[in-house]
Amino acid sequence: MENLELCKFREPLIFDTHSHYDDSKFDSIRDELLTALKDYGVCGIITCGCDLQSSEKALDLAHRFDYIYAAVGIHPSEISKPFTLEEIEQLACDEKCVAIGEVGLDYYWEKENREEQIEIFEKMIFLSKKLDLPIIVHDRDAHADTLEILKKHKPKGVVHCFSGSVEMAEEILKLGMYIGIGGVATFKNAKKMPDVIKSIPLDKILLETDCPYLAPEPFRGKLCHSAMIGFTAEKVAEIKEIDTLKLLNETRKNTKNLFGV
Repeated sequence: MENLELCKFREPLIFDTHSHYDDSKFDSIRDELLTALKDYGVCGIITCGCDLQSSEKALDLAHRFDYIYAAVGIHPSEISKPFTLEEIEQLACDEKCVAIGEVGLDYYWEKENREEQIEIFEKMIFLSKKLDLPIIVHDRDAHADTLEILKKHKPKGVVHCFSGSVEMAEEILKLGMYIGIGGVATFKNAKKMPDVIKSIPLDKILLETDCPYLAPEPFRGKLCHSAMIGFTAEKVAEIKEIDTLKLLNETRKNTKNLFGV
């Protein structure tokens, strides 16, 4: 299993709040990897759905592994696939579902259906409020509309893989939401990330991978998994000038506070 032996942490302090273990890139190693991760410091994982099928797979994994939880929802790049809100709601009522996600707006890959994206995003927010579940927000090249919708509806939740400015982070924090930080924080070309990380209070940071993508340095470009969060945590702790173990402990508490796990 790729690079697992290089991951440093053995204490169960890592909680990956955003992953995609249903992804086909894990097909040949999924069960072996998910069995092994608990020996490399991973105490919890939220695996996120992007459409109806992947949401069902996320729940299946959550029921097979006691330390895994699921989020269900419709990613903005998947809204053309068949689904009903009733089907998503039924999945969201499962005891191992802890959030509605991954949902939001993507103007990088999807440029022609912005009105439909906004409509589905708002419906997912309404569902999260109906079920009193936090929402996991995808925002790519859609900062203005994402922020406008969040200000309008004020859901609880997290903006994952945050890529906005310090000013946007401040607005998200005013709403009481959390900000998800992943491997991008370790990239040399992520010039604005240090200032963003400095601006986020310790009690509002969540750590994530978005695996199998966005592996942190020194694994950039390789298959990512949850134990690699240790490297992201070291970078975030360095920026915030605190101990890495303190950061891992605090972000684990934040995860419990938001998702109830």
